[in-house]
Amino acid sequence: MKNIVFDGYQGLRLPREVQLRRVKRVIENELSPLQRETLMAYYFQRETIPQIALRRGVNKSTVCRTLQRAERKLQQYLKY
Repeated sequence: MKNIVFDGYQGLRLPREVQLRRVKRVIENELSPLQRETLMAYYFQRETIPQIALRRGVNKSTVCRTLQRAERKLQQYLKY
């Protein structure tokens, strides 16, 4: 199988800058606004699931499902 060269590919692992650009691109373009907001609140603003649920006025399980869907979508789009 032939290697396909793309945006800074360097063997088995992409450089950190390329990885970060790809993650940012997926978060901005592929996640729904609700998934994006939940993901950012949980991972970057360090809010807990109960805090996010209280702020949004929904059940904790709703926040968990939204977060799981966002994570799955990220994983799907970031596969090599």
